[in-house]
Amino acid sequence: MANNADILALDTSDLRARLAQGALSAVEVTEAYLAQIARREADVGAWAWIDPDYARAQAQHLDAQRKAGRPLGRLHGLPVGLKDVIDTAKIPTENGCPLDAGRVPSRDAYVVERLKAEGAVLMGKTVTTELAFMQARGTRNPHNPGHTPGGSSSGSAAAVADLHVPLAVGTQTGGSVIRPASFCGVTGFKPSFGAIPRRGVLMQSHSLDTMGVFGRSPSDAAMLAEVLFGYDSADPATQTAPQPQLYATATATPPVKPVFAMVQPPGWDRADPQLHAAFAELAEALGEQCFSVELPSIFDQAAEIRERINFAEMARYYYRYRRDGADVLGPRTNEALEKGEAILARDYLAALDWRDVLYAGLDEIFARCDAILCPAATGPAPQGLEYTGDAIFNGLWTLLGTPAVTVPAFTAENGLPMGLQLVGPRGQDGRLLRNANWIYRWLETATDEGKD
Repeated sequence: MANNADILALDTSDLRARLAQGALSAVEVTEAYLAQIARREADVGAWAWIDPDYARAQAQHLDAQRKAGRPLGRLHGLPVGLKDVIDTAKIPTENGCPLDAGRVPSRDAYVVERLKAEGAVLMGKTVTTELAFMQARGTRNPHNPGHTPGGSSSGSAAAVADLHVPLAVGTQTGGSVIRPASFCGVTGFKPSFGAIPRRGVLMQSHSLDTMGVFGRSPSDAAMLAEVLFGYDSADPATQTAPQPQLYATATATPPVKPVFAMVQPPGWDRADPQLHAAFAELAEALGEQCFSVELPSIFDQAAEIRERINFAEMARYYYRYRRDGADVLGPRTNEALEKGEAILARDYLAALDWRDVLYAGLDEIFARCDAILCPAATGPAPQGLEYTGDAIFNGLWTLLGTPAVTVPAFTAENGLPMGLQLVGPRGQDGRLLRNANWIYRWLETATDEGKD
């Protein structure tokens, strides 16, 4: 039987291969991660619901399927965490909100159906902020428990970072995948808007809500996202399209070295000076593969536009929570709902018109580069657990529906990670993941050389 520490140390691609080959059993892998959860969960608080016996039963069933010679799914035996806004049949899905305490859905969300079909072990439900907004629910950063892991996919990011699971699923409406990944030092991938169906997921903003995934590397994110991409008639944001080969594309060698456009997005002056210095060093190290570019001044309005859409739609979808329990909701949630209720229809509709106008402003940039480089957050994770961090560097790309990836790249003076964000054109998710994987490996090589 393999040693737990050896299993946790395996790259997720290697882990998947050994499970597929039978070199490791699903039970062995599940037990290794359950042992890590038992050892660390009291310090991290990543899980809203977990039942070790349920995880073991799934793993035993998968091993029995293998022995019977049945076809294996693409995620056979891999443990996966699910943000607690994603419906799971017969398993609590409480949306991080006391008003939903005891809620047990009768049907799985689309993404849960896909995970089960591909042989994943559903490890449990990861902590989310209240109603996937900004009111924190107690998860701590694995690198320093006195600091936030970010939000709203706090538990998913922390669980991957602390080796509770190799993969996890989250959602993003502002910066809820990209920012926690940055704070926790893992890869977060927010696909193009509408790439992954949202049926069975708490709806906050139908114009912005996007499913996302977490892994240790861009290839991990590609592995998980590939099985989730698809069409579902219940989600009008999705479209019928050929199944993308995200993992093969992400792990392929680019035909030529990628060229990056380094952008200082609106809010750059709010970033930590350490981040400014890190980006200057990165640009110098990339040399001719990187050029600086300024976004048109019209992008300065993007944060306000995104917030207007978010809050107006949030007031619609969360009306019952405010009606029935405003005194139970946290102050940040109540404040957003109050603002949403005050937004005029004309202003909301006008905000929707701005998305394609702003996206057109990226055409010239994308024509000259393979991907945009910008910060994933304003710096390392802030101290304290009440504030989940500034999403100024994330909301723009959520508004525009572009795919975005966080790559762990820098370390602050206090030892906390800081992420690098890559952004690509809509619909070119595989190419973006390939460029992210290239720079991830390039950074690993640069780090190793620096140690020599």
